Amino acid sequence: MDLPHSSSADDAWRSLCNVVEYSGIFDSEKRQPHSKCMVDTRVALRGSLRELLDRHDRTNVWLNGLAGVGKTSIAFTIAEEMKRAGRLAATFFFSHKHAQSADMIIPTIAYQLALAFPYIREVIVEAIKTDEILLSSDKSRSDQIQELVINPLRRLQFRPTPYAIIIDALDECLSAQEAARLVALLTETLSGSDLPDIHLIFTSRPEPHIRTAMQAGVHKISLTTRDDDTVQDVRFFLQASLDQIRTSRSDFFDDPLSPWPSEDEFEILVFKAGGLFVYAAMAINFISTSGHHPRNRLDLLLREKPTVGGDIDQLYRQIITTSENPLAHCRMLASIIQLDYPLSLIELRDLFHEHRKTLDLALEVFSPVILNSPDNVGTVEIYHASLRDFIRDPMRSKHFHVDDAHAHEHLARCCLDLLMREATDKPAYNYACVLWGVHLTRAYYSSYVRKRFALFTKGPFFASERDTYSHHNPLRMRKICLSLKWIRSPSDIVVAWRVIKASRRVEKRRSDLTFSGYRLTNAVNYRALFEYVLSSPSLRHDLPNHSTQSL
Repeated sequence: MDLPHSSSADDAWRSLCNVVEYSGIFDSEKRQPHSKCMVDTRVALRGSLRELLDRHDRTNVWLNGLAGVGKTSIAFTIAEEMKRAGRLAATFFFSHKHAQSADMIIPTIAYQLALAFPYIREVIVEAIKTDEILLSSDKSRSDQIQELVINPLRRLQFRPTPYAIIIDALDECLSAQEAARLVALLTETLSGSDLPDIHLIFTSRPEPHIRTAMQAGVHKISLTTRDDDTVQDVRFFLQASLDQIRTSRSDFFDDPLSPWPSEDEFEILVFKAGGLFVYAAMAINFISTSGHHPRNRLDLLLREKPTVGGDIDQLYRQIITTSENPLAHCRMLASIIQLDYPLSLIELRDLFHEHRKTLDLALEVFSPVILNSPDNVGTVEIYHASLRDFIRDPMRSKHFHVDDAHAHEHLARCCLDLLMREATDKPAYNYACVLWGVHLTRAYYSSYVRKRFALFTKGPFFASERDTYSHHNPLRMRKICLSLKWIRSPSDIVVAWRVIKASRRVEKRRSDLTFSGYRLTNAVNYRALFEYVLSSPSLRHDLPNHSTQSL
């Protein structure tokens, strides 16, 4: 037995596993709760997709439609069906809730291929052993896909079964250029005659750059809210969900024989949903909110007469108006949206220590549009990306609008206050330790946050050994503090000088950190922190390019 070879193969496989973005795999626990089609909905569309995927002509599909029409639910359901049939090659589901980037896609696809087809795992492992920087973000995407995907798949050339690779929400995390490059790379490289039949399914909004990237042979399916089947499916979903509320909350209804909702009320609700599944889902969440009478919640939802179907902004505004302090609660919501990555309820309470009551009330108000695990184990996340778009767009949210700079100001203040208040190993403290500079550099520089930062620079934490973990923070702030938008008084010059001195100390200590190939060496164990930084989309780009493969 060749033990060194076995060890080398294990190391190569472990290297691949370390760079896989597990949240991109369609049924990952990180994506709970999974969004899927309700039984007996989207029947015709799913049938059409199955017919396309059964063909042996490598037909690629682009499923496009506006936000909220159910693209991800359809993609998940098809992926589930293909997995049961043993025909799912790989998936990558983009989501703003996770720290995903274009660097992770090909390794994640390769990892899934190795699990789906154990016969080709050795080819993938051998490629990683041969080229030590194959998994690096610096490596050419063409080289990566050739070595990790195309060459291994050639071993499956004569398999008669057509397979599928599903890429969901192309427009969610990637820039226009990255999305177009990914589409071109996958469609071109997977079209070779020496490969098995693999269908690609892409989903996205109908963005012009993605439309341009789709080749002439791509089968385009546009989901609209006016389609009769879609409207009928939304109607079915609403009826089934309301019946379930009536059954599970029977104690709220005195007369079990009395119809609820009335036929007129139901038709108004269907019209308001306007063919948008996300509207229907959040409306049901609103009606079924714990501690409220479903009848009263429905009445509140129907109070404002609709002028157009599918007006999700009207739904958001109606939910906000149930708050006793809508502006404070919208600011809290905007802060949660602007977090670098989602935190649990316990972590949020630690971070927003002085605003815990506001946090709890805001989560109660926005419970229909926020995912929050009842056992407080999972993270607090918005239900749909349209809420983020709504709160950030003043034309849509109107007087409820909170701009990004003010949300970051609130987060920066909370981070600084937490760091000055206590030193712990709690996740919220680690978040503040690593990301206070990110939020501060993006913040609106109010007099309050400037005073808090001035006080912070006098404290023991600033540029300390522990702050070396987040060495980029003083370096980021050095540039900000020397700009005219920061310096408004002599005291600001004093703060700027402290930052300059701190950044020099940090740069000196950074020389003790050496990145060499796949190894990070230092007297201090930086493993936990390094992995923590990699989990942050704002921070992983601050590391040396080759270091993302370390550890």
